[in-house]
Amino acid sequence: MSTLVGIDVGGTFTDLFQVDEEGTPRILKVPSTPEDPSIGVMNALTEAGASGAELTQFLHGTTIATNALIERRGAACALITTRGFRDVLELGRRDRPHIYGLTGKHVPLIARDMRWEVDERLDHEGRVLTPLDEDQVRALALELRDEGLETVVVAFIHSYRNAAHEDRAREILLEVQPDWHVVTSSSVLREYYEFERTSTAVVQGYLEPLVSRYADHLVTRLADWGFTRDALIMQSNGGLIPAARAGERASHMIRSGPAAGVIAAVSVAADAGFDRVITGDMGGTSFDVSISLDGRPSEAETTLLDFRLPVRVPMLDVRTIGAGGGSIAWIDRGGILQVGPRSAGSVPGPVAFGRGGTEPTVSDANVVLGRINAEAPIGADGRGRLDLEGARRALAMLGAEFGMDAEEAADAVLTVVNTRMAGEIRLMTVEQGHDPREFALVAFGGAGPLHGAALLREMEIGTMLLPAFPGVLCAMGCTVADMRHDLSETIERVLPADGTPGPDRLDTEELAAVLRAQRAHGEDQLRRDDVDFEEVEIRHFADMAYQGQVHRLRVPVQAGWDAEQLRAAFVAQYQAEYGTELGALSVVVVNARTAVVGRRAPLRTPAGASSSTTPQPREHRRVRFDDWHETPIYARADLAPGAELQGPLIVEQADTTAVIEPGMTVRVDAASNLVVTR
Repeated sequence: MSTLVGIDVGGTFTDLFQVDEEGTPRILKVPSTPEDPSIGVMNALTEAGASGAELTQFLHGTTIATNALIERRGAACALITTRGFRDVLELGRRDRPHIYGLTGKHVPLIARDMRWEVDERLDHEGRVLTPLDEDQVRALALELRDEGLETVVVAFIHSYRNAAHEDRAREILLEVQPDWHVVTSSSVLREYYEFERTSTAVVQGYLEPLVSRYADHLVTRLADWGFTRDALIMQSNGGLIPAARAGERASHMIRSGPAAGVIAAVSVAADAGFDRVITGDMGGTSFDVSISLDGRPSEAETTLLDFRLPVRVPMLDVRTIGAGGGSIAWIDRGGILQVGPRSAGSVPGPVAFGRGGTEPTVSDANVVLGRINAEAPIGADGRGRLDLEGARRALAMLGAEFGMDAEEAADAVLTVVNTRMAGEIRLMTVEQGHDPREFALVAFGGAGPLHGAALLREMEIGTMLLPAFPGVLCAMGCTVADMRHDLSETIERVLPADGTPGPDRLDTEELAAVLRAQRAHGEDQLRRDDVDFEEVEIRHFADMAYQGQVHRLRVPVQAGWDAEQLRAAFVAQYQAEYGTELGALSVVVVNARTAVVGRRAPLRTPAGASSSTTPQPREHRRVRFDDWHETPIYARADLAPGAELQGPLIVEQADTTAVIEPGMTVRVDAASNLVVTR
């Protein structure tokens, strides 16, 4: 029987979502193995009883790139740049770690003693001012050959206009040392802003060897297991790429897992009739939040990975804070209760897990308040129970500082973590001019449904949607994602109000030629991916601004538009964004962008049979909300489409537990989603 499998590796659990040829899903959670994530992947496949010979596709979301950056365990790198620009990584934008702080230290991925300069210079149009000194490059390569480097990054000024110097330097470096990974900034990003372009190239070089080794190792393990096709790995733009090409796209994999969750959440919400969506993914170590307008997830132009460490690649706009089930509750030096960002992870884990953890966590608080069933925790598959008394003791010790008992301390921990998560949602909605009442919250991840109702109440969100398998939605996202390649190029030409041609004016034929070339390149990339898909979607954009403005708007355009059409599209979007326009002021077309998407066949799972019978709880348990309630406990499998229930109640399933607060209504829709309203 042919099957399709998606696996997402998280900080605490490795999640599996498997679909057979009939569309019947199976889910599984096993502990993650941080020392080698592929071990957890193979454990999940083995425990699921999957067969490599029968597997049609293997799709994977991974944290390997993210963890390498957080832990600073990427490749040993050197940077070669234009003379005078050695310190661009540290100069940055002259920002601060904390806006009102006067202290802080920046630690670049490549230290200053491994950053080198050579003679060469282009102007902003790509014309050669100083030829590349090839002898300097060759001598430098010979000097670096014995430094134990894995990667050399080449980032010359204005190479986005003319890549000839970078390409020639790359050839020389590989002649001297063929084993190096040589990354050129123009191959990673064809846009201006030398700091962001250099930083992105450095991130790519820092991650490329590690990601390549991981992908090769995973493919080898899968082949030994019997799966001989190429695995597909999730990118941070919400698209997939073959594992064989993961290394060359390493900088695009930084938020692979969270992107998969967003793609799945938006897909589930669209099928349920919601096109304005807040996605809230709460796992073991973090909470990821994103929004989607009109069925398309929001995207970030530049993402700041750490202080003065931007990466400028297409990436779904996902905000992350350290607030997960394993987040540790602690008291700061001011005597204030804090939760996270430090996490107990999968080992030693929360106190209740009984693996040696001693500090109270969010999961411990949920156990003590009766929200998690200590006799049948998720991921245990009926083989274990939680240490309720150990969790209670840990929280009692924490609460003693405030004169609280264990239950009061647990309540305080949940209040703090829920407030932190609500703050992130507020940043993405209210502070961006969006009304949360017009949105649906898709709460997922192993801990998301435990806290979704509190966020629904706190932020006055219109509706909450709990998918059929919220605890493994990131793994499911891998199975529904499409293939995608993004291309961009700086043009920086003025579009005059009257369309008059002249120096530095946009030639619309030039723009059309760039967009056509990007389309051809993207379609060629899809052919190289060698994956079956139903259709190819092409989306063109232009980054535009009024002359003199720094901030740009990304405007959907079409190849072949004239100046009047381009201006009209920009003015309409500017009016929609800011509620005004600036009259006859000239417009600048800064960048041309193209997204080439290979649409895979949609995933279809059988709809559940509806029932007019009122479901009955499996048991009742004391659960604390504002007070203790004798609360009905339902099995998710018993909730057929059409059922409607009133809170408070708990819904348990293999991958998560959902909490429905008093005064809330839950309805089961045709796709077996739980639709919760206040």
